[in-house]
Amino acid sequence: MPDKRQHRGPHPQDQVLVDTRHWGSLQQATADLSWLLTRNYSLTASVKLVGDRYSLRQRQRLAVQRSACSDQSLRRRSMQHVSSADVVRQPLAIDGFNLLMTIEAALGHGIIIIGRDGCYRDMASVHGSFRIVQETLPALSLIDTALEHLQPSSVYWLFDAPVSNSGRVAARLRSMAEDRGRNWDVELVHDPDQLLRKSQAVVVSADSVILDACERWTNLGTRIIDEQIDEVRFVPMTAKGHTEYTLSK
Repeated sequence: MPDKRQHRGPHPQDQVLVDTRHWGSLQQATADLSWLLTRNYSLTASVKLVGDRYSLRQRQRLAVQRSACSDQSLRRRSMQHVSSADVVRQPLAIDGFNLLMTIEAALGHGIIIIGRDGCYRDMASVHGSFRIVQETLPALSLIDTALEHLQPSSVYWLFDAPVSNSGRVAARLRSMAEDRGRNWDVELVHDPDQLLRKSQAVVVSADSVILDACERWTNLGTRIIDEQIDEVRFVPMTAKGHTEYTLSK
């Protein structure tokens, strides 16, 4: 069946996530999974153990998995984080779909989970295909506004070449860069994650695998949502209601 979605809105099963009656269980599950990861237990086995303990549905388990991290990862991510003020005149490398889809989801009133590390993450997945929706161009415009404010020396966008419509998104960005005089390089590559993990630039991503490996990163998605988007459907996944570590903006 062809993908006919027009919005990057919430998944039908995500209503259970925004129900505040479940937040206590989700927050405790995130804490428990983080405890297990800190002690080097297998991620797959730990998610099943925690999910079964709290009788979580599949989408709830996904939210917990995306929100949890070990104490070691939490410390590393906080130490490697670069504030917005320190991005000035620094090169940026952007995890294209990761940033774009999070901003689209926030604009489309999709669920935005607040992870243990302070990153905002959406509940969408690419799975080999990407559809340009009504939120795509507004999201790109918000990102452009944020990048203009940050004043990086250059911006290197990376998109997954195997994902359908990645070429169309890249073409839109190249056209925007030309029209607005931006110093952007937009590339389609087979494995953006590998390049981002090894990049010498300041990385823009909320992907845990990338954050645990890259030398420097900045929390641009969270900044854009906080400063430019109203009425976001947040689900706090930590018991403190926000994050265990406050990243400087």
